Amino acid sequence: MTAVQPLHATAVAQWAPGIGWRAILISGPSGAGKSDLAMRLIGRGWRLVADDYVHVFASGEALYVTAPDTIRGQMEARGVGIICACLRGVVRLVLAVDLIEATPERLPDPETRHLAGRSVTLLRVAGFEASAVEKVAAAIAPL
Repeated sequence: MTAVQPLHATAVAQWAPGIGWRAILISGPSGAGKSDLAMRLIGRGWRLVADDYVHVFASGEALYVTAPDTIRGQMEARGVGIICACLRGVVRLVLAVDLIEATPERLPDPETRHLAGRSVTLLRVAGFEASAVEKVAAAIAPL
């Protein structure tokens, strides 16, 4: 297992029948909407893995995410404060989401993000865009 310092990011996970729990890692600058997008996904049945800081590590050929002990089960709701959220422990990472301010390309070339010596598919979305939740869900939908 290869450890990495905590990343400034948020991770949430979705259950897929026949596949199990799969996580996405949401990154972007402060105020870009990481927690906001995570809360909208949680509202659709996803579970929080970690908010604000995420441990990412490799085991075998896969990447995994988990919360630092100090913030496990908590997330920041801007304007509300710290709230409790349904939690998943260690979950396999299948997608990195980078929040951007600009309008994403219509048909972008495939990209990857390298973490802990492994690669994961990268999706760039405008976090506050109404369709961001559906784009993330579509990007990890089983084929």
